[in-house]
Amino acid sequence: FFFLMIRRPPRSTQSRSSAASDVYKRQHLDCTFLGGMQVSKNGDLSNWLIPGKLVKGMGGAMDLVGAGIKVIGCMEHTAKNGSSKILAENTLPLTGKGVIDVLITELAVFEWRNNRQMTLTEVAKESSLEEIRSKTACEFMVDDNLKQF
Repeated sequence: FFFLMIRRPPRSTQSRSSAASDVYKRQHLDCTFLGGMQVSKNGDLSNWLIPGKLVKGMGGAMDLVGAGIKVIGCMEHTAKNGSSKILAENTLPLTGKGVIDVLITELAVFEWRNNRQMTLTEVAKESSLEEIRSKTACEFMVDDNLKQF
């Protein structure tokens, strides 16, 4: 057996999943972090199914993206075969359409602003704008105040 000890910070809470769903349904959350398999230039998220693969279920991701809260996607920029996971249009089944507000990868941070334009806002120190363009399979805007992390 593997046990993990977690120290809860002050003002944090722990609950059963049935109670946790009530938290976002009543809009007590400001944002959620979700892993992704694909994200499109429009902020569409695919994170629950790869056709032909055994999946235990979609979990609560569809509920979270439908809750009207800020959605921060976290994933690797490319798949194991080197293909981009950031696309003009998702090829996997959607979890939510136009739901991503911020996308964080190991190479970059993108934001979808008020006009829902995908905008590069931060670049990893080990990366470059040219590398990000070559590993992103869609067009995107570049923030005038591009930062490094």
